[in-house]
Amino acid sequence: MTNTTSTDAVPRHVAIVMDGNGRWAKARYLPRLMGHHRGVEAARKVIRACSSAGVECLTLFAFSSENWRRPEEEVSGLMSLFMTALERESAALFRHNVRMAFIGDRSEFSTSLQDKIQQVEAMTASCTGMRLLIAANYGGRWDILQAVRTLATQIAAGGLDAATLDEPMFGRLLSTAGVPEPDLFIRTGGEKRISNFLMWQIAYAELYFTDVLWPEFDENALHEAFKDFTRRQRRFGMTGEQVSGGKHA
Repeated sequence: MTNTTSTDAVPRHVAIVMDGNGRWAKARYLPRLMGHHRGVEAARKVIRACSSAGVECLTLFAFSSENWRRPEEEVSGLMSLFMTALERESAALFRHNVRMAFIGDRSEFSTSLQDKIQQVEAMTASCTGMRLLIAANYGGRWDILQAVRTLATQIAAGGLDAATLDEPMFGRLLSTAGVPEPDLFIRTGGEKRISNFLMWQIAYAELYFTDVLWPEFDENALHEAFKDFTRRQRRFGMTGEQVSGGKHA
């Protein structure tokens, strides 16, 4: 957990649930997949805006572990869209010094998609600017469970004393290890729920819900979220008076 008790103008880590692609398409009598294509365009704008603003890490929820339940045609289209987006956007990410990584269980993806993911991760590994995490086939419960399994294995092997386990140690076993915990959680599309996204990591994040559908979420909408963030008082268990006075519990 970050020790910062005052809200800066730009959050270090922004996490976004990109919701509303399907409803955007439906309102225009278009196939749902067209909404996802427009969603990629919105993601491109937000990635560049966050990078320009000085955000250290941006995590985008692209495909949840529950999304496999969607119609087969839509899932197939999304997999093709992932591949196309990686092919088209990787060079631009490198030029803008953005380091991309995927979090989630990629074993269920096709071999060709897994290879492309690894290729883009390797291509941008030397970039020193913003970290971009794409959560794909990801679920917060899955993330916690895979960390617990790793711990159980280490304890059973005698390599770890369970009594020494603490939150920082557990955090290092999550898929987001190495990046600060999210300061700002944004969900577009009007729904007000977390949807099994970064459940451990967003414990102290500020939550921002907007009715704007993801394909219409642009730089202006992002800065509105940032403006709202600056008005928040992050307490981390302390009182408002303690935070305002700079005192620690």
